[in-house]
Amino acid sequence: MKLQKRVLVFAVTLLTGFAAMSQAGSGFGIKAGFNYNQNGDLIAGVGDAAEDIIQGSDGKVGYQIGVFYKRKLAKIYLRPELIYTKTASSYELNGATNTYDISKLDLPVLLGVKVVGPLHVFAGPAFQYLLENDLENFSINEAENDFTVGLHLGAGVNLGKLGFDVRYERGFSQNEANFVSDNITPEINGRVDSRPSQVILAVSLKL
Repeated sequence: MKLQKRVLVFAVTLLTGFAAMSQAGSGFGIKAGFNYNQNGDLIAGVGDAAEDIIQGSDGKVGYQIGVFYKRKLAKIYLRPELIYTKTASSYELNGATNTYDISKLDLPVLLGVKVVGPLHVFAGPAFQYLLENDLENFSINEAENDFTVGLHLGAGVNLGKLGFDVRYERGFSQNEANFVSDNITPEINGRVDSRPSQVILAVSLKL
């Protein structure tokens, strides 16, 4: 846990340094967007039933907001971002729809290349720090790991200082949290995978 927090502090410090450099005109900007997210499977048991219920999630719309720094390196560019992300998905349990909300800090470190005209493509690892998770109508524990790594892959266009991109994010490893129902009989308990799988639409502005 201490190592994970040190890595996160290092990443934030690194991005802050990039931002300070950008005040001289070297590529700092802000961004915001919407995401359509689905988390991993939920596995639950109802009462004393021996068989588990395995339930996939339904996607819902969330949002994100953050900052970035873009540095050109010959024909390619490096773009670290620091983003606050709110995601949502839902599960059907015992005849009810239960929303699973997650708040996290993301630090994608993207490497991109211009394809033609204003079009560019990019990819890179995304370091994720889970801030909070909440499953409607259930008491839920913290996820197994606060700090995880995923992948961002996408394409975008730049129109002057304004940019638009679409990307896909996928968590690499399963990251489960245990839960138990609140005031529901029979009791429902199990675990849910907080790993994200989402499509993100974003707009950015270079300052």
